[in-house]
Amino acid sequence: MKYIRRSQDRGTVNLGWLSSKHSFSFGHYYDSNHMGVEVLRVINDDYVAAGEGFEPHGHRDMEIVSYVLEGGLAHKDSQGNEQVIRAGEVQRMSAGTGITHSEYNVSDADPTRFLQIWIRPKENGVVPSYQQKAIKQSGALTLLVSPLGEENSLTINQDADIYRLMLDINQSTPLAIKRHSGYIHIISGTLALDDTVLSAGDGMALLGEAFPHLEAKSMHGSVEALWFDLPKL
Repeated sequence: MKYIRRSQDRGTVNLGWLSSKHSFSFGHYYDSNHMGVEVLRVINDDYVAAGEGFEPHGHRDMEIVSYVLEGGLAHKDSQGNEQVIRAGEVQRMSAGTGITHSEYNVSDADPTRFLQIWIRPKENGVVPSYQQKAIKQSGALTLLVSPLGEENSLTINQDADIYRLMLDINQSTPLAIKRHSGYIHIISGTLALDDTVLSAGDGMALLGEAFPHLEAKSMHGSVEALWFDLPKL
């Protein structure tokens, strides 16, 4: 089964300092038809105004991945981690038994844009942990997050993989679902995934079926996207 989530249908938040698009229910935006896909619970496309950010707040029992697209995000948490995540870098925070953190735009002049991704953990009550890396693109698909940190990826407390997909104009690549379902989120450009055309902000899930011949092809220009290989919830 295919499930398409169009960019214009996402939930919206505008707090002045924060402008965000929510692919799934989050915070004050709730829609029972859009509660996530398998263990993938949140994809928020966040723009944080210059010099602004998220005050210290807590999480527990969630795998939180941040992918910075523009600018820089200053992270500080109760485990003693204090880092700046720059454009192109990926951060993973396992909240586990509980962690408090803050995130601020490091620029006083320009906004920071990042994708905030939440994935339900495989095991609750783990010791909180933190990782951050700049992972160089290698081919069309580059592994960013995986259970065991294969191919220099970040680790995650869940049987799920996250890939960065980058295609030049008219380039194509096969996609494989190794587990139960797949989800793609388009960051920029226009992509044809088999017979479906997806543009920036769009997402599509391929749920619980065999899709042996998936092919992703860029249209009109280059494409950047995230591809999630997900276990059954």
